[in-house]
Amino acid sequence: MITGIGPVTPLGIGVDAFWASLRGGVSGVRPITAFDPSRMKVRIAADVPDFEPEQFMGAKAARRMARFAQMAVAAAQLARADAGLDLDALDRSRLASVINTGGGGVTTIAAETETLGRGGPGRVRALFVPMMAPNMASCQVSIELGLQGPAITGAAACASSIYAFIEAKQIIEYGEADLAFVGGSESNISELGIAGLANMHALSRRNDDPPAASRPFDAERDGFVFGEGGVVCVVESLEAARARGARIYAEILGGGRTADAHHVTAPLPDGSGAAKAMQRALDDAGLRAEDVDYICAHGTGTPLNDASETRAIHAVFGEHAPRLLVSSTKSMTGHLMGAAGALGVAATALAIHHGEVPPTINLHTPDPDCDLDYVPNRSRVAPVRAALVNGFGFGGQNGVVALGRVAS
Repeated sequence: MITGIGPVTPLGIGVDAFWASLRGGVSGVRPITAFDPSRMKVRIAADVPDFEPEQFMGAKAARRMARFAQMAVAAAQLARADAGLDLDALDRSRLASVINTGGGGVTTIAAETETLGRGGPGRVRALFVPMMAPNMASCQVSIELGLQGPAITGAAACASSIYAFIEAKQIIEYGEADLAFVGGSESNISELGIAGLANMHALSRRNDDPPAASRPFDAERDGFVFGEGGVVCVVESLEAARARGARIYAEILGGGRTADAHHVTAPLPDGSGAAKAMQRALDDAGLRAEDVDYICAHGTGTPLNDASETRAIHAVFGEHAPRLLVSSTKSMTGHLMGAAGALGVAATALAIHHGEVPPTINLHTPDPDCDLDYVPNRSRVAPVRAALVNGFGFGGQNGVVALGRVAS
């Protein structure tokens, strides 16, 4: 059960700000301010400009963390508060941290490489290696919150935090933990990160109109927008949640994982790898195609992804596909890479809880290859009994998690 949601996102910090912007179709894409982007091909991103880590941890602790780990800790603190958890009343050896990332402390690597070049070896931070290590999101959350159960990290590119929710469900069912802080965190808005993706031709170049740059499923889409953020959810068993009278946003019903075994960056054109992951999630959850009302799509805004994902949905859902609501939160938040799946889970849990599906903004020009109901430009009030959240990563790693409404 998802009983707490902690978003640190381009749309806002905290569940209320996040949901208000999401349902309102607000764009979090803006000109880059983290560095001077004047020499870059891409000068826009979806950052979190008002993030102040010292609001969520001590200043000394913050200085010892890369930004992605700071965001994970902040998101976990927000999730704890949203869930109404008194951690001192719980057995801390039964509390887990499962927080994944795509790149870890890449901005720290870039910064310390520059320091090495300018000042020599003696100027490199003593804590550089633990700061940049990908496991530090999970570990710093466990340190700051005192979680003494499993602290787990996995990297599966853009599917990373979908994998986290599948793993968390398993460790609770296996009896390794009673409760887990689960999600993803990513922060790599740097010259190095932007330059690499721009040279790959993966990013939108609508520098003059940032809010309109991320256009999933639109015929005029030209790539995704790089984003940053951390999203963590509190996940616990139904028995534990009901025992403490917790509000339940949604239930994690099941998940599926596959590999395309095809290409480093491109999905299978027919979407068959993604389709198999969706079907496995349905089977694991005990759902029929017609039980699903909503799909929170991977929906990056790249020409290849959106068309192949649409084909995958048709392959799995058949005659039910036109009745599905399908939307991409990346139209508003940009692509948070390793944290994208967690953001999708949070958005979908809120959609189930509130009975309202967030929109795909900037969808104005129909694409014949993208022919589903993508909830264009305005949120839609609709009951959601069950939903899928898709996450497809570089290297062909596919992850899908199924969520459902819990009967009162």
